[in-house]
Amino acid sequence: MQNRINIGSVEPNALKAMMGLETYIAQAPISKSLKELIKIRASQINGCAYCIDMHTKDALKNGETNQRIFLISAWHETHDIFTKEEKVVLKITEEVTLIHKNGLTDETYDKALKFFSDNQIAQIIMAVVVINAWNRIAISGHLKIEEVHG
Repeated sequence: MQNRINIGSVEPNALKAMMGLETYIAQAPISKSLKELIKIRASQINGCAYCIDMHTKDALKNGETNQRIFLISAWHETHDIFTKEEKVVLKITEEVTLIHKNGLTDETYDKALKFFSDNQIAQIIMAVVVINAWNRIAISGHLKIEEVHG
């Protein structure tokens, strides 16, 4: 795989703007657990090994279980592994990440309204948008796990 540009090196203001969004997400009052589920699921869909590695480790440090991490990609087939709220968030993550299919459907949005306020839904959507941007930066720049872990 050919080496590519490091956006942070050649366009530091772009990375600074992304870090501003990351800071916003970090400070958003939705739970750390939900944020990590979003990051892992979007990264799985996008095939970003770098981000999957980073966020599964972060989730484990945050108290997430191996079983739940292993089952994130098949969450819709689980019964009591994920809460109803988590399932709605995972569905939002999939629909926003795969926006070219049907986008965020009315059905999913209406389910989200049963559990979350408008502000929380906005925060969830922004968390999905931000991890998708990071996935695209990492994949486009050929960022590899080995570069971080030596």
